[in-house]
Amino acid sequence: MCNLPGNDQYIKAADKKKLDQAKTRQTFVVRLGKRLRPYINAIIAKNSLIGDVPVFDPASFAFTRLLEKNWEIIRDEAIAVTEDSNAAVCPLKQISPDHGRIAADVRWKSFFLFGYGYKVDDNCARCPQTTKILEQIPGINSGFFSVMEAHGGIPRHKGVTKAILTCHLGLIVPKEREKCHIQVDDQTLCWEEGKTMVFDDTFEHEVWNETGQDRIVLLVQFKRPVRFPGNLVANLFLAGIRKSSFVQTVRRNLLAMGSKSSKLP
Repeated sequence: MCNLPGNDQYIKAADKKKLDQAKTRQTFVVRLGKRLRPYINAIIAKNSLIGDVPVFDPASFAFTRLLEKNWEIIRDEAIAVTEDSNAAVCPLKQISPDHGRIAADVRWKSFFLFGYGYKVDDNCARCPQTTKILEQIPGINSGFFSVMEAHGGIPRHKGVTKAILTCHLGLIVPKEREKCHIQVDDQTLCWEEGKTMVFDDTFEHEVWNETGQDRIVLLVQFKRPVRFPGNLVANLFLAGIRKSSFVQTVRRNLLAMGSKSSKLP
């Protein structure tokens, strides 16, 4: 259930002057970040310990074996929350308005356990086994159930930073697998229940579910293995993102749904 107040309602409940000042500072930081982002990504890519390719072999990351070994446990908790009308399984654009263009399709829904460096305590309490598993992933930044309902899609787009890689664990996959796919750069991938895929979302990618069944994956974003000085640059950039209005808006919206949050270590 997504009982999220509108932005106007939230602003009335807050100190408007402080919000306006924060927005001014954030606007400058965002503009600066966008200008520097290509150079930052180039430094990270140059110092990447695993190369700079669109799609990676999941076996290169030890934690993928942990996910695949426990996929049925994770699947069962995902089914439980997606079928619970009291759980905050919401269209992503409602949680993160900044995703408006790519998340215009309300059939793309999410249930956050970890989001952008924060642990969503109430949601984690609903999925204790999945939470324990996610807590074992080195450098985890986000972890959530991503639902693409029948006939839904995400248009072609690019992610923000090479400091982060994305892993999908297939939980519920339509029978017509070839009609439910993700394209990353020039590679088309289909999900498989109990199997992982890992990719760099700074390459153009899009998702389509052209079937009459829903698709559910566990989506994990984690820090790319990077040598010095790229790791220093990556960590500084991620720290800036965590403090940005983009992430803080997501956090406020999760709190508005009744989900307590705390910083990850």
